[in-house]
Amino acid sequence: MAITLSTLFPITRTYISPATNSPQNHTTTSTNNLTFSPATNANRMVLTSQSHTRRPVSAAVSSSTGTSVETGSLLERVQVFDLNGNSVVLSDLWKDRKAVVAFARHFGCVLCRKRADMLAAKKDRMDASGVALVLIGPGSVDQARTFSEQSKFKGEVYADPSYASYKALNFVSGVTTTFTPGAALKIIEAYMEGYRQDWELSFEKDTRTKGGWQQGGIMVAGPGISNISYIHRDKEAGDDPDVEEVLKACCA
Repeated sequence: MAITLSTLFPITRTYISPATNSPQNHTTTSTNNLTFSPATNANRMVLTSQSHTRRPVSAAVSSSTGTSVETGSLLERVQVFDLNGNSVVLSDLWKDRKAVVAFARHFGCVLCRKRADMLAAKKDRMDASGVALVLIGPGSVDQARTFSEQSKFKGEVYADPSYASYKALNFVSGVTTTFTPGAALKIIEAYMEGYRQDWELSFEKDTRTKGGWQQGGIMVAGPGISNISYIHRDKEAGDDPDVEEVLKACCA
């Protein structure tokens, strides 16, 4: 059985200390080219991406939100789509509630399916704390539907065809973040546990044209558009955070 690393799941973390309300770890930035187009369902501009190059986001960090002012502004312009194809402004997913938001590498990724199960296994604790569980993947609405049907993911699923949310949050991308010894071990472990890559999804145009090198992350946000209290940016595919760390940020 051949296993490739062209479809994995990665991380830099920023955790807001409850005591100091300031980030304990500094994260690196990358760059991207972003364009704006009118949203179809709201009087606001929508952020989309036409290129995979990256633009640095301001290093200034808000002590009250744990994210840069510029990043918070960008997230208000990012558009994602639900499983019915309806457009949703990304920050609206946590504007009026707290949410754990997982960003998958792509919808066919074997490591993303394992991470989705890791989070879904804790959904009862999230529900008890009034916290929503959301997964976003770079790709089409059709791919998102297929992922939802195959994985039986218990949370909400959204598609980001333009990768704009990944650019705004400075999630890393590249061959060197995908083909690593650690990622290889994670894939082998996932296969041994019964998880499988969906190769058809993995080689569809929406994923293939981007090279399959995108990495994701996890964040805890809301209520409030700029209230991002925790961000875990994958450094490489399969770079999962400690799930108890996520729960501490969302449900403590």
